[in-house]
Amino acid sequence: MGIRQYHRQTSGGINQREADVANAFRAAIDGVIAARPDAVVVAGDLFHSVRPTNAAIIFAFRQFQRLHEALPGSPIVVIAGNHDSPRSVETGTILRLFEELGLVVAASEARRVAWPELDLSIFAVPHDALVSAERPALRPEGPERYQVLVIHGEVEGVIPDRGFAEHGGAQVTPAELGASEWSYVAFGHYHVQHQIAPRAWYAGSLEYVSTNIWGELAEERERRIQGKGWLLVDLDTGTVTPQPVPTRQVLDLPPIEGAGRTAAELDAEIESRVAGVEGGLTDRILRLVVRNVPRHVGREIDHSAVRALKARALHFHLDIRRPEINREVGVGGPGRRRTLPDIVRDYLSARALPAGVDRERFVALGTELVDSVSDGAAD
Repeated sequence: MGIRQYHRQTSGGINQREADVANAFRAAIDGVIAARPDAVVVAGDLFHSVRPTNAAIIFAFRQFQRLHEALPGSPIVVIAGNHDSPRSVETGTILRLFEELGLVVAASEARRVAWPELDLSIFAVPHDALVSAERPALRPEGPERYQVLVIHGEVEGVIPDRGFAEHGGAQVTPAELGASEWSYVAFGHYHVQHQIAPRAWYAGSLEYVSTNIWGELAEERERRIQGKGWLLVDLDTGTVTPQPVPTRQVLDLPPIEGAGRTAAELDAEIESRVAGVEGGLTDRILRLVVRNVPRHVGREIDHSAVRALKARALHFHLDIRRPEINREVGVGGPGRRRTLPDIVRDYLSARALPAGVDRERFVALGTELVDSVSDGAAD
């Protein structure tokens, strides 16, 4: 929560995407209250940054208060992810606020808490505990029948290398995890619902908020995942049931092949693609990729029409890509010509940043700005 994307605001002056994420969180809380589980765990990255907006903090507090009052006998455990973990101890964490509601919070150090009346033990391992010099042993302890691990990190060899996985996650090997020894492992960090082992899952995010939402869509489509949501787990049977949450509609339209076509032909094809969107563009997030468009043809595309499309959608990204060009680089070896977004992304990824600046968001924002300039370069 607290993420800000694009430029649209609600009538109350809140960034529309920040409001979208809040709506998804409210819907998830509604669903959890209706399901009435014995315990609730939040596996990190509750907030987009260490210093979220005041509106996001107040909203989260009220939602957790509502959850706690509706399920007074159910423990609620929250751990910090890489996004809401401060760079230094002096910075502090806003997550401590939720301890006032009776929530169990693991912000920097691992915590093992037991509830004898539930025969339940939860080992809460936040991001900072995994990147510390003395990483805790990820093994169950105690006499409780149900042993649950809540952890935020990246399981080695599980997350596809597609350029949309969040950077900065702590690496955990399958052997170190020991998933078979736990009643359940609740993993945070990866934005797509993903089963790691029979009783170990990434729940995914509640909205499309990664640096590459198009990669998320592709992964969900290939694995036949029906959007975003949370997971309801039966510790006796090991059954994991996804619980859907409504989100803002995100569409990646079928790409257009631009090789050998004029600007007028591409204008017509773009208009046709957009006209074919059922329900129209209004309030949606869309991308349309046009491949192999020479620079001079890209300049002649009707960018005023593109601006009109962008005004109708919450966000419309026309991704015009020039043909792949091989040229002599270095001492004569053939290589792919790097695009401006590639150069900017590499530069920002290595640039020194002030404490507290989220590098992933910094890089994503810089790349997004370059993309927007490229879209209107011929205006």
